[in-house]
Amino acid sequence: MARFAHRKRQGYDGVAVAAPVSVPYERYSIESAHWWIARALRELCRTAGIEKGEIDGLSVSSFTLFPDSAVALTQHLGLTPRWLDHIPMGGASGVVALRRAARAVQAGDASLVACVAGDTNHVDSFRRLLSSFSRFAQDAAYPYGFGGPNASFALLMDAYMREYGARREDFGEIAVSQRENALRYPHALMKSPLTLDAYLAARPIADPIALFDCVMPCAGAEAFLVTTPEIAEALGLKTARVRATIERHNAYPDDPIQLRGGWAMDADELYACAGIGPADLDCVQTYDDYPVIVMMQFEDLKLCAKGEGPAFVRANTFTWDGSVPHNTSGGQLSVGQAGAAGGYLGLVEGLRQVTGQALGAQVADARRALVSGFGMINFDRGLCSAAAILEGEGA
Repeated sequence: MARFAHRKRQGYDGVAVAAPVSVPYERYSIESAHWWIARALRELCRTAGIEKGEIDGLSVSSFTLFPDSAVALTQHLGLTPRWLDHIPMGGASGVVALRRAARAVQAGDASLVACVAGDTNHVDSFRRLLSSFSRFAQDAAYPYGFGGPNASFALLMDAYMREYGARREDFGEIAVSQRENALRYPHALMKSPLTLDAYLAARPIADPIALFDCVMPCAGAEAFLVTTPEIAEALGLKTARVRATIERHNAYPDDPIQLRGGWAMDADELYACAGIGPADLDCVQTYDDYPVIVMMQFEDLKLCAKGEGPAFVRANTFTWDGSVPHNTSGGQLSVGQAGAAGGYLGLVEGLRQVTGQALGAQVADARRALVSGFGMINFDRGLCSAAAILEGEGA
């Protein structure tokens, strides 16, 4: 038992989120991460109608920025922020950046915070990234020939199927629905329709994971602005408010294999702080490096009970016009995974949906979006989980 009770989470009054930005992805790029992030920042300034020098807060996430970090990037970009953050949390980076930037704005430490994530993808980038990803990966995975997270998630997916009776067809429904959404999203790299038969017949990667269970590494960048409602109004921006957020790291460390994430520890508090329940959501944007992780988030974020993910998938449709509009841009499985920008993809899409600015299919009357993140597969589990509920004007 904890000796001290947790303080009650404070709300996010006085914070507005605006100016969703996506730099179109490319499979490979000869440019640096700095170039991709700079493009996102330039587009953010253009979208928001601000000058670069007006940005007084900066949050950065990138895997390929090395040897630089956010502080060195300020010199590259000619910025002089009074608040700075570097968030190396992979798929959880977008929500974590939002949380911290929101608190900075509330406290008056910054007024215009640019949150940006971007990565390049040279022909050899992914292999080099994996070779030095973490000490666990170096000591416990690479000596056995594991070439990244595929093998780790194959063990997780196999355990999930055995424990809860999921079938490959259930995971296929997630991938197929996201591809249908992606066909309407201009920046998606996957341009061909995907059928369930094609999903099931795809070449194996690490049994039971096959080709369409995996994201495709690419280059790209995403960004958004966190500011005050007064500044956003003066700039004429469409905004969303932050109803609630959660963040958790190394959840359930004694579980022999990860069949639940940190969301399960904090989801009740997320909805309590937001003052709504799962039934009040208009769209859901989950982190999707593999479909099994999506199904785990459906459960841990209370869209269904634990172990009922397969039944939930069979009972619903997940396209932009379905019963549960999900990953409405296509998610990483069909848009691509631009490194740490993959952790921003769902948040930027959720922001677009609730402000009526979708680049692809717009969910009808979308006002509330649940966005979740998952990152840093260290060896046998992902360490970072986060979620946020965004609400558009007029909700």
